[in-house]
Amino acid sequence: MRELQALIFDVDGTLADTERDGHRVAFNQAFADAGLTWEWDDELYGELLGVTGGKERIRHYLDTYLPDFKRPQAYDAFVAGLHQAKNRVYAELLATGGIPLRPGVRRLLEEARAAGLRLAIATTTSPENVSALLTHALAVDGAAWFEVIAAGDIVPAKKPAPDIYTWALQQMKLKPEQALAFEDSENGVRSSLGAGLKTIVTTNEYTRTHNFSGAVLVVDQLGAPDAPFKIMQGPVLHATHVDVALLHKIHADGVPG
Repeated sequence: MRELQALIFDVDGTLADTERDGHRVAFNQAFADAGLTWEWDDELYGELLGVTGGKERIRHYLDTYLPDFKRPQAYDAFVAGLHQAKNRVYAELLATGGIPLRPGVRRLLEEARAAGLRLAIATTTSPENVSALLTHALAVDGAAWFEVIAAGDIVPAKKPAPDIYTWALQQMKLKPEQALAFEDSENGVRSSLGAGLKTIVTTNEYTRTHNFSGAVLVVDQLGAPDAPFKIMQGPVLHATHVDVALLHKIHADGVPG
């Protein structure tokens, strides 16, 4: 077993609960601004999250729920324009400070940096969205905390394909056994496992019922000494939160105790 050298994080739902009160709201505002009457409520958006990628999600929505919608001649540009408008609204929401990091995220990132672990991101969201979140929710130089930010269309096949993780590992010149992945969704876990990475899952409102087979640990949050996590799947742990020491155990043993 090679020594643990890096942590690779998904973004939406993993670093922050960005979906319900961030991306969903931004999509709806972009639709309204474009003169469209589409409205993605909580339940519908939860279903749409089964499709990774914002542009892909719009196309899936039209194909599945609005098949009679007359597609513009420049359909790809139409979808891309809606997605770009959504991203602008999303960045404005982040700038207000209304989307904080999930519990324990900042603590773990700081501990990992202090311990010399390398950090990376592997996500289907756009680079602009990642930068906005890190700047406003983490630190002004938050993006610089991560050695590699693999995001958006940098690879053609999005999660659950393993390509985004494979690309990040290649950029860091690491083998899968030298890193751990952090995810929140079934598609994300399929992606990270497909790249050969041991994976820790923190569930959220949209994903708590997903199938996380193969993950080494599934918890409701990363936790803190005074705010312990709840184990959803995995072994009984003599720990209250995910810290660097626990990560080394997970990496070395696979099934920590």
